[in-house]
Amino acid sequence: MSTESNKKDYSKANRIKIHQPDASKADRFNPRNRIYVRAVEGLWSRLRTRLGWAAMLFFLILPWIPWGNRQAVWFNLAEQKFHIFGLTIWPQDLTLLAALLMIAAFGLFFVTTYLGRVWCGYTCPQTVWTFIFIWFEEKLEGARNKRMKLDQLPWSFNKLWRKAAKHASWILISLITAMTFVSYFVPTREVYVDVFTLSASGGIYFWVVLFTIATYGNAGWMREIMCIHMCPYARFQAAMFDKNTYIVGYDTKRGEDRGPRSRKSDPKELGLGDCIDCDLCVQVCPTGIDIRNGLQYECINCGACIDACDNTMERMGYDKGLIAYTTENKLDNVEEKVLRPKLVGYGVVLTAMILIFVYASATIAPIRIDVIRDRNELFRENNEGLIENTFTLKLLNKTEQDHNYTLSVEGLPDYTWYGAQEVKIAGGEVLTLPISVAVDPVDLSRTMTKINFKVVSESVDEPIEATQESRFFSQ
Repeated sequence: MSTESNKKDYSKANRIKIHQPDASKADRFNPRNRIYVRAVEGLWSRLRTRLGWAAMLFFLILPWIPWGNRQAVWFNLAEQKFHIFGLTIWPQDLTLLAALLMIAAFGLFFVTTYLGRVWCGYTCPQTVWTFIFIWFEEKLEGARNKRMKLDQLPWSFNKLWRKAAKHASWILISLITAMTFVSYFVPTREVYVDVFTLSASGGIYFWVVLFTIATYGNAGWMREIMCIHMCPYARFQAAMFDKNTYIVGYDTKRGEDRGPRSRKSDPKELGLGDCIDCDLCVQVCPTGIDIRNGLQYECINCGACIDACDNTMERMGYDKGLIAYTTENKLDNVEEKVLRPKLVGYGVVLTAMILIFVYASATIAPIRIDVIRDRNELFRENNEGLIENTFTLKLLNKTEQDHNYTLSVEGLPDYTWYGAQEVKIAGGEVLTLPISVAVDPVDLSRTMTKINFKVVSESVDEPIEATQESRFFSQ
């Protein structure tokens, strides 16, 4: 084999020009470097728009959905319980909440390893609200070039009313967003009625104002700064990427050398690739990067540059796909692997957590009993000569209906119960019940006996019961 066959191919088709960035434009916090996002039509833009509006409507409508005598989704911090439709998560069910968070985390890891940052590009709240703000900006100030020109013009009535209308719409969206967010923690009707009648608590006003400012600042002003500099996901996503992860990629072999040309000219005769260097892929990018410079952590996989490039290729009569959702292996003509250890590992853990959550949700006990012993006195002999142990029972009715319960103890011979043995507990309430259990010492063969307190309700179609283990001491 000749040594020349082992040499890398340094032909123009395998080279990409190095474009030295302007350092003055690298500072995203400089108002002069504001990104004016150009509107684009295409498959991925339509998908992103529809998903964005659907996500926003889902977020806005969800707190208004009724469920019995409450709203369907209500994170009631005051009473320390989360209502998610028919499921109520109490502090005692913390494993359910932990499983739910792990499902969200590993679901994100799995999707990212396989499809890249599609969460960022299509359903992340920062992206959704930013594009909604941009939509209002375009409707009120015009397309990209008009917005740039408007910002350069001196102040006039035309500029003033357009700017005022834009910011008013942003503030209105931010206010609705903030009130909706607070409605997940405070009953929705109370939030809207109390806020607009000036009868809400100071805490509600504080959170509404805070989230209004945060939404207005993030989606209106910060935008790509949040994605590039402040969001931790952009930083650690590289740990989940591999050469088979789908990314927005530019085909350098097909696109280089770049250069303008007429539609009728033959790019091969001009020594050019398919890229006409129109820069539309940069103008439509919400983070302002040039995807032709390779994979960059700033890319959120929104696909806007794909639509822009496909439209250009169609106008030029070239094949689409110069910029596309692809993988590094596909760009390098290497066989792609769908099943790989990292992806399988995330999938196994995700499936396991979903199964655990479903099982735990289906088997959650509608009544819970906690037993607290009297720590000051393990036992005592009462006036009747019986050995008596004192306990405090905490009974939690996790259902939303009132129930009558009967209490008993298992594991002891003939015993005497001091205190209420039949109780009624309202839905979602906790009953603290001090009781004592006494046994004739003749019937006790050991100094310590394992016992089980049992609570039963037969006022429903299927009996509700729960048990809790404890100890009975005689010495």
